[in-house]
Amino acid sequence: MATQKSGRPESGERRPGRRAVLGAAVLGAGTAVVGLPGVARADAKHGHDDLPVPTIVAHRGTSGYRPEHTLGSYQLALDMGAHVIEQDVVPTKDGHLVCRHENDITATTDVSAHPEFASRKTTKSVDGVSLTGWFTEDFTLAELKTLRAKERIPGTRQRNTLYDGRWEVPTLEEVFRWADRQGRERGRRVWLHIETKHPTYFRKLGLGLEEPLAKLLRKYGRHKKNSPNFLQSFEPSSLQRLNKLVGPPLVVLLSTAGSRPWDFVEAGDPRTVADLIKPEGLKWMASFAQGIGPTLDLIIPKKADGSLGTPTTLVKDAHEADLILHPYTMRNENTFLPTNFRKGTDPNAYGDAFGAFKAYFETGIDGLFSDNCDTALLAREDFVNS
Repeated sequence: MATQKSGRPESGERRPGRRAVLGAAVLGAGTAVVGLPGVARADAKHGHDDLPVPTIVAHRGTSGYRPEHTLGSYQLALDMGAHVIEQDVVPTKDGHLVCRHENDITATTDVSAHPEFASRKTTKSVDGVSLTGWFTEDFTLAELKTLRAKERIPGTRQRNTLYDGRWEVPTLEEVFRWADRQGRERGRRVWLHIETKHPTYFRKLGLGLEEPLAKLLRKYGRHKKNSPNFLQSFEPSSLQRLNKLVGPPLVVLLSTAGSRPWDFVEAGDPRTVADLIKPEGLKWMASFAQGIGPTLDLIIPKKADGSLGTPTTLVKDAHEADLILHPYTMRNENTFLPTNFRKGTDPNAYGDAFGAFKAYFETGIDGLFSDNCDTALLAREDFVNS
């Protein structure tokens, strides 16, 4: 997931279909409701009938507490009770899918400390952005496995640096094996939220993501409509490809209103995110996807002073198009919170995250990505029991 990442629904009712139906009784026999008590999802049509609403998605695992996209980060998220755990996938030189937020691994691994890879440092243009560093597509999996993960933003999350060097960069296949093992031990399905990163960029390098991902999903029985994973991307064409290959629910990620998906840029499609969140754009996305993952600013824009403004109609409009919403990303630190929920002057200190969660939940969203899923789960419990 990208770093951009009032009032309850009218009369307190929840919409059916891809939305929520109150009460665990609606679930099929033997189906467990995951996580805290509250609203249970009933949506066999789209395969996520065992997830509660709102759903808490662990953003890159517990990236507020552990270096992101490591088995340690995923494990802690599962232990905390997160309903779904996110993976971003990029390829290695030899075509293996690994879990990194970006193909640029300069900030998330110790690659710069490996003299044998000094010559691999280079400058590339990725989706129109010039980046200098080390990139997964220049390493074989065996080479990448000699590296260790580290905290991406040590200035903000200094305690996370305690775990630098503890875990490898995991492959997606290793995550599937881990999830299957954890599912057997816990007696329930472990849900994942898998994002294809920069798919057009990688397709041009001969390292397309969709076919290898579909192959892995089929290998581990996660390719069906009711399989316990969402598939997401900022590029709609990636999801259209996946829609022809596998059956799990698809989620279109949406950045800032004025931005354009990179596949649109490459194809000369003039539409912006602002166009996609209009009713006609939502209807188009609903023709191949089951949900959207908008940045939170598309749900509640911020005022000039950084405080929350008035919610948009996106939640209502998306639900009318039969789309669920999993916006991103809530974090506990002041620096990431709207200004009216910050506490004190230390940007790295925790602010009033519970207040911010409440404001977003009250818009009627179906789920939310969070770096701090324990906080998110408590905020969710407050919301559903209020």
